Amino acid sequence: MMKKWFTLALTSVLVFSCLTVTSAKQPHNQKEHGKKFELGVDVLLHEQKDLIKGKRVGLVTNPTGVDKDLHSIVDLFAHDSDFKLTALYGPEHGVRGDAQAGAYVDFYTDSETGLPVYSLYGKTQKPTPEMLKDVDVLVFDIQDVGTRFYTYIYTMAYLLEAAKENGKKVIVLDRPNPIGGTQVEGPVLDASKYSSFIGKYAIPLRHGMTVGELANLFNTEFRIGADLTVVKMKGWKRDMYYDDTPLQFIMPSPNMPTLDTAVVYPGAGLFESTNLSEGRGTTRPFELIGAPYIDGTKLANALNNQNLPGVTFRATSFSPTFSKHMNLFINGVQIHVTDREKFNSVKTGLVMIKTIHDMYPNDFQFINGNNFELHIGIESVRQDLLNGISVDEIEKKWQPELKKFMKTREKYLLYK
Repeated sequence: MMKKWFTLALTSVLVFSCLTVTSAKQPHNQKEHGKKFELGVDVLLHEQKDLIKGKRVGLVTNPTGVDKDLHSIVDLFAHDSDFKLTALYGPEHGVRGDAQAGAYVDFYTDSETGLPVYSLYGKTQKPTPEMLKDVDVLVFDIQDVGTRFYTYIYTMAYLLEAAKENGKKVIVLDRPNPIGGTQVEGPVLDASKYSSFIGKYAIPLRHGMTVGELANLFNTEFRIGADLTVVKMKGWKRDMYYDDTPLQFIMPSPNMPTLDTAVVYPGAGLFESTNLSEGRGTTRPFELIGAPYIDGTKLANALNNQNLPGVTFRATSFSPTFSKHMNLFINGVQIHVTDREKFNSVKTGLVMIKTIHDMYPNDFQFINGNNFELHIGIESVRQDLLNGISVDEIEKKWQPELKKFMKTREKYLLYK
């Protein structure tokens, strides 16, 4: 009897172990699209290589430029004899992703391939004729994060402009919007006043589009007119977050370490224009918000009492190793998203700013001139916050322009 019981128990343990291992292999929240999922780079190399066959190719990429099996597009292109990779172009943070935010990146030679690397975040943000002289077609393959003030989409826009001016073709290899393609938030940029490298065109703060969809929108709506081809993904649906795909998340930049960071970024990124730390220099950038004058417990309570949907705030302390309040032990809160579909990052960020201003009117400050306007995209929000106008009322003001954009956006959605 004892032997039989032991055999049954051992069998149960083995079955449970097998189930546990099988479950652990599945990405978080992954839907039933895994084997059918292909990135733009996969589709290009497996099905549409004729677009670049026999051509001299210039590649705009960074460490996120990998296929679904994590092979670098630089290596894949460099070793493909059907075309010739002749030049590399790096956005902010560089081709290898080893430069910090805002750091100047100059021309250099890539040690792995021996190819010239032209910086598009150095002396120029647009490729010059000299940079394009040995290129027939330009390929763009970089992971965006879904927020208007992330610079990679403007590197793509300048690439389209340069291609038009120099008679070159452009191929954009599409990638997922990591925070989904359904939710759109925040004001549409007033490009007549606040066009910059963190917001070049009139799109909302959270645009809900892929880089390929944005490329088509930029090229047509803003009359660039480049010879553009977008290579679509296979298996991506608009309601998918990055962890609904079979893909591994690769940091798009040094301060975008996780999908959680990208989810809060549209709103938490607004703190870059204040005297609070937005968590740069910690392991949780944009999730941690704090300053020397903050009482974390009081702030967490004040924010939680407002019952913002899909989010909870927890009092915490941290010490940034660089950027604002470097090496100081400061107090604040961590943003914990509990329901992505209900969470509105932009509204949450503005409510946080208003609450902190109201609690600490003699300490809170906007900094760096009009940097807040460059981030939020319109003129009125700062003054409305300072004048005590509710965030609900502030939101109402930008709805007409947002509704217009939503109609325009519909024409460029590649994934229904």
